[in-house]
Amino acid sequence: MKASRCITRIIIFLLASFIVTSCVSPKEMTYFQDPEKVNSRIDFNLDDNLKIKPGDLLTIRVSATEQEAAQPFNLTKSVVSSDRLPGSVQLETYMVSNTGTIEFPIIGTIKVDGMTNFQLSDKIKSDISIYVRDAIVNVRILNFKISVLGEVKNPGTFTIEDDHINLAQALGMAGDLTIYGNRKNVLIMREENGEKINEYLDLTDARIVTSQYYNLRQRDVIYVEPKFSKVQSASSLGLASRYLSIASVIISLVILLTK
Repeated sequence: MKASRCITRIIIFLLASFIVTSCVSPKEMTYFQDPEKVNSRIDFNLDDNLKIKPGDLLTIRVSATEQEAAQPFNLTKSVVSSDRLPGSVQLETYMVSNTGTIEFPIIGTIKVDGMTNFQLSDKIKSDISIYVRDAIVNVRILNFKISVLGEVKNPGTFTIEDDHINLAQALGMAGDLTIYGNRKNVLIMREENGEKINEYLDLTDARIVTSQYYNLRQRDVIYVEPKFSKVQSASSLGLASRYLSIASVIISLVILLTK
């Protein structure tokens, strides 16, 4: 009778230890808590849009009512198909140099580093106004990529078609955080002016939408670290086998001693 009582207590202890180490609080899983702390209206500042950096690849399309006047500013290239036949015609791309400049037809060297696509569009429109009346200039960054790593369902590097993406959208592209992702300590790794910046954001706090790091930049890396409970549970798996071994020894001793 005493032996069975001891065995029962050991089993209850092991089960209780496992339950305690695997508990997850619902509050830890909820995003953007207390949204009333954030102003109901957040104006999108175009000056805070994606800024052009050295190494970026740009396309610049100039349109106008008199398209012949705009044609010299639209450099094109012929794309050869896989069977070596002439394919479609595409706009040439502009690689931003290490000094932050591009070479634009007729205008020459333009300093673009630190400008948004809207600012560069306005500058080119102004510079070519003596050649093209009422021009429409569209600027796009082709190699806008971000990487999402860690405790997300689909980690990887993603190409962004738009010129704006925020942290929540990026995590959505990666399939959201796993249950083990630490929502209170998401790392944003960014490089600005040759300096590496690490910033931690709390997804459970609605006020992160006002952070300058909530809106992402090209080549940003997002890392979601595992929660302590996962690390603990991983180590607990190793400990569990030890506990079971110890428990089996204790049970054997109890049975032998109570015979």
